[in-house]
Amino acid sequence: MKDMYPKNGKVILHVDMNSFYASVEMSYDESLKGKPLAIAGNVEERRGIIVTCSYEARKYEVKTTMPIWQAKKLCPQLIIKKPNFERYRKASLAIFEVLRQYTEIVEPVSIDEGYLDISGCAEWGSPLEIAKSIQERIYNTMDLPCSIGIAPNKFLAKTASDMKKPMGITVLRKRDVPKVLWPLQVVEMHGIGGKTAEKLQTIGIQTIGDLAKANETQLKQLLGINGIRLKERANGMDSRLVDPEAIFDHKSIGNSTTLPKDTTNQRELVGVLEKLSEKVAVRLKNKRLLGQKIGVTIRYKDRRTITRSKMVSNPFFEKTDILDWATELFLKNWNGEAIRLLGVTAYDVIEKESAFKQLDIFSFEEDADKEPLYEVMEHLQNKYGENIIKKGLTLKERSIGTNTSFSKDFFERTRSKNGLR
Repeated sequence: MKDMYPKNGKVILHVDMNSFYASVEMSYDESLKGKPLAIAGNVEERRGIIVTCSYEARKYEVKTTMPIWQAKKLCPQLIIKKPNFERYRKASLAIFEVLRQYTEIVEPVSIDEGYLDISGCAEWGSPLEIAKSIQERIYNTMDLPCSIGIAPNKFLAKTASDMKKPMGITVLRKRDVPKVLWPLQVVEMHGIGGKTAEKLQTIGIQTIGDLAKANETQLKQLLGINGIRLKERANGMDSRLVDPEAIFDHKSIGNSTTLPKDTTNQRELVGVLEKLSEKVAVRLKNKRLLGQKIGVTIRYKDRRTITRSKMVSNPFFEKTDILDWATELFLKNWNGEAIRLLGVTAYDVIEKESAFKQLDIFSFEEDADKEPLYEVMEHLQNKYGENIIKKGLTLKERSIGTNTSFSKDFFERTRSKNGLR
């Protein structure tokens, strides 16, 4: 069996759950199976965005990030359910327990996907047999489908797992890259979004093959060191190791500080929260992550420490959002005694590319009013092409990073509610 494994290289699996949220709901309620199902932030008409949907819904061209009203238009019989994050977290923990029964070298990268290094797992069988065993165990014990990529590195394993969905297993070797990947458009490569693809097209790079053969000086001028990294990926190279400790980096992003002196001055304490929120925001942006849960830590002068947290409606990374929620939590839980340390943490962080934005109550009426406009835009785009109309910046987007009147009103309401005027 050891002959099935390379002597010097690695064998990496990427396990990717299929339509995870929708699949979990179907495993809890069998009556949903075989039906078009979508998970959305708010089940009321027009008020939310599709987070994920079943493959039955995708047949009607329902897609992630699509507004509910549009999805219902495409598929009137679409069943919409609100996310149950606690249920999804439990399922995720059970999945990773299964993966760790094969090897301890497991790296979760989100709630529904992870890498395994099975280079030393010959006793479990061939790489293909291990992948089939994992897929069957997760499906038979939890009724959840997944796709698995088998490759010599993380990039190729991730690429392979995307090739056959649902319930696919794909082997992608480095020697397969010229035939399988190079003919594809560069935007189809994992790690390249629309904007990066547009930049690459300005220097004549249309396909992954073009990128694989591109001039490194040009790439570095255009994209910095990331340009060189993308060329390596296009050639099937990726030296990153599967890191079991990476979960701790991707689970939460936080900052705390011990104050120069114990204080009960509310203005000073909110000022500290502002600085901490800014640091958390910068780290989230640098890692291209979004938080889904906000937390504050309060340590009093006698060293008693409390941590309080809350889930929020939309994934976040902006300082103003972090500060608003952190301040609300702080004012609600501070007992008025002198404080020695404060901390702010973003929990349950996810990769920016996989995130969704749910329209909240403040944008609902505005969005509903714009529905006739959206229909006109859709008509024009269908007739003349998607690029005929582009969305401009809103006033809110132009003023990111500044305190809005809403923020000030929010703080006033919060202070008043807690009797801290």
